[in-house]
Amino acid sequence: MTRLRAAGYRIDFSATGDGQLRCGSCGAHQDPETMTVHQTVRFEGDSNPDDEAILFALACACGCSGQYSAAYGPDTPAADAEILRRLSRPPAA
Repeated sequence: MTRLRAAGYRIDFSATGDGQLRCGSCGAHQDPETMTVHQTVRFEGDSNPDDEAILFALACACGCSGQYSAAYGPDTPAADAEILRRLSRPPAA
């Protein structure tokens, strides 16, 4: 996260209950399918395979670049699971 913040991804995005990402800077709600994913990083705990997280470096139409992180695995909250599904689309042809 520190490396991504230094690279300009300073805004935190958060999941909303309706499948959108909220920009922590301007407050705009963004459709995850319209956001550009620049990088994805997965983390796994040393002693517990259920202790996983995923971090996205994103850019959105509002001009903000930032990060979105979520638990990753069977215990992912429903709002985060929907965002992950929508961000994990195949690249445009």
